[in-house]
Amino acid sequence: MTLSPVFRSKDAVQLLAGHGVWSRMAADMEAQADAVRLHYKDLEGLLGAEFRKEPPHVPSAKEVTTEAGLHFLQEYFFLILFRSIFASLGVSADRLRFYTELNFCIKGTITAADNLFDDQAKTLLPLADKSGPRFLSILQLMAFERLMRRTLDRGEAAGVLTREQGDAIQRGLLDRMATIGTLEGSEEGGVDDIPPPDEMVDSVHRVRGGALFALAFAAPTLLEDGDVAAKLEAAERAVAQLGTAFQIVDDLTDFEFDVGRRSHNLLVSQIHHLGSGPERAAFREFWTGTAMEPGDVETLFGESARAVLERAYVEARSSFKGLRDVGFWFDPELADDVVRAIVGLDGVARMEALTSSD
Repeated sequence: MTLSPVFRSKDAVQLLAGHGVWSRMAADMEAQADAVRLHYKDLEGLLGAEFRKEPPHVPSAKEVTTEAGLHFLQEYFFLILFRSIFASLGVSADRLRFYTELNFCIKGTITAADNLFDDQAKTLLPLADKSGPRFLSILQLMAFERLMRRTLDRGEAAGVLTREQGDAIQRGLLDRMATIGTLEGSEEGGVDDIPPPDEMVDSVHRVRGGALFALAFAAPTLLEDGDVAAKLEAAERAVAQLGTAFQIVDDLTDFEFDVGRRSHNLLVSQIHHLGSGPERAAFREFWTGTAMEPGDVETLFGESARAVLERAYVEARSSFKGLRDVGFWFDPELADDVVRAIVGLDGVARMEALTSSD
């Protein structure tokens, strides 16, 4: 799983707009756009022109309702959210700028690594498509490693951190990423064991989703102190819960893919351990190789799928309550709406089917 994309449903975007979410995050969106533009410029000094293509238009906050603005918001929503959280906790402007630049590098690194696990070709950099998707992902990994070094050097030059602190941030990030990657790597050949739902959430989703989102706190945890540090500690726990909720929703939308490669999936666990007799019988056919048809999840496993969705609601509600407790402005009453919104394009119809009676 990566930190994008979300809010594929225009209804979800409009709903949150009606609650003033986008207007409250306008400055954070603008800052994130500035960071992306800066890294595009940095790339020009790191990679030859023959390996790059023309960078895409990076919209301003005023363009949020346009197609380009909506795409940017979908791609970078969680990074924008993290910056908004940091700002609300009293992080200084210089460090906010540094964290915003660094989190783009983190997202890009995770995206490239995820490509290799899932044989995909998502990219956040304007790289020329001169070869297969695997090499493009490797090139993206190498580029983001160098962009991260440049970000750390820029922060050091600005007096935001010392060389020693920069090295500690890199070490902390690598350790955290290695923890997540170890879990991903353990599933490369498929899994035979299906842990019960509670156990799976703790051992899989709090790592694959929770620890992933918490990567944004690797640098602030090392640099901030005093009251800000105390609030950040609580905010990190809350954001990790949001990441857990996101991974649970991801399992609902990626059910067929995960069954096909026999990787951990909470809906699989829910059906296997707690599903009805008909659900378990139907699942055994798919687990042993029978192909699924569109609509099977909604018609055959609707009861278990809604139970899994409820777990995502619980995690998100607790997350936004925790963020409100440390002073973040987001209304916890919108937690369920966010859960329904954080789905990829393929998951919109499924989420609408599962929540049609809510």
